[in-house]
Amino acid sequence: MSVTRHLPVMLIFKIFRAEEWQSLVENGATDGAPIDIADGFVHFSTAEQVAETAAKHFEAENGLVLLALESEALGEDLHWDVSRGDALFPHLYRQLRFDDVLWSKPLPFVDGEHLFPEGVL
Repeated sequence: MSVTRHLPVMLIFKIFRAEEWQSLVENGATDGAPIDIADGFVHFSTAEQVAETAAKHFEAENGLVLLALESEALGEDLHWDVSRGDALFPHLYRQLRFDDVLWSKPLPFVDGEHLFPEGVL
């Protein structure tokens, strides 16, 4: 008898402006947003961190795209580094590839807040 275990998948999230998302779609890979390029890695957030990330770095911005990725699928290139508030944040130390993305959804800014897709927060 074989047993299959289903381990929970940990999603991590990236917020892109429309032009950054379009660049990834068109080119198949990206070094990320300007802050990612400057820091030398692609910044991600967990579900617990992503709303604060949106508020802090994308205040009042509309036309954003939320990307979801499976953390385990990124392998050894994903590092968990201490950042804001001494929390561990996921950082990708290679280009982000279009094939890494599980899904993408609009992240509109409505009535003073970003509206996350159901089930993210």
